[in-house]
Amino acid sequence: MTQSAHAGVFVSFEGIDGSGKSTQARVLAERLRTLGHDVVLTREPGGAAGAEDIRRLLVEGDPDRWSPETEILLFNAARRDHLEKTIKPALASGQIVISDRFADSTRVYQGAARASLRPLVETLHDLVIGVDPELTFLIDMDPDAALARGLARQSGEDRFEELGAGFQTRLRAGFLALAQANPARFRVIDGAHPPEHVADQIETEMRNWLRINKA
Repeated sequence: MTQSAHAGVFVSFEGIDGSGKSTQARVLAERLRTLGHDVVLTREPGGAAGAEDIRRLLVEGDPDRWSPETEILLFNAARRDHLEKTIKPALASGQIVISDRFADSTRVYQGAARASLRPLVETLHDLVIGVDPELTFLIDMDPDAALARGLARQSGEDRFEELGAGFQTRLRAGFLALAQANPARFRVIDGAHPPEHVADQIETEMRNWLRINKA
């Protein structure tokens, strides 16, 4: 398999806080590079200089710092910068982009779990983003276990974790509903298994997807 046969691919990782998606995104990037692929690993909110500035506004501070409507606007501002500065140039140059979160997080966090604002989320997405990943890995995890793991990190970026277990439960339901509605794009991975087992499953799914879609 040559790099040109699998160029310009956009992959995202989604999941509730503490699900292990960031670790798995990094492992997949490392494994694909070992196979000879040119990979850009990025994240949201963030992934570009301006977007990283907005990230700090979103993930730090009091849980009630912003209304859901304000969060949607901030996330879209960060996402647009990320898209312009990082994602589109990488795809245009034939790289595989792996993003730790993208628009599906806004659909679930602000569109369902924080408030019922999905129409607003989709309208703004269509107007200023207009792009979705080709393949999305959803790392599914028990909300209580994921929340305990997330809070134990003490990263300082735990604004959403501090919204509590009920919020994490709503998030999980929202992500699973989104995956069910978009089965061609989503691969749901059980995050309760050991990390190496999860990584192996993701790599297998990725290889199969590349073979079918980019051969």
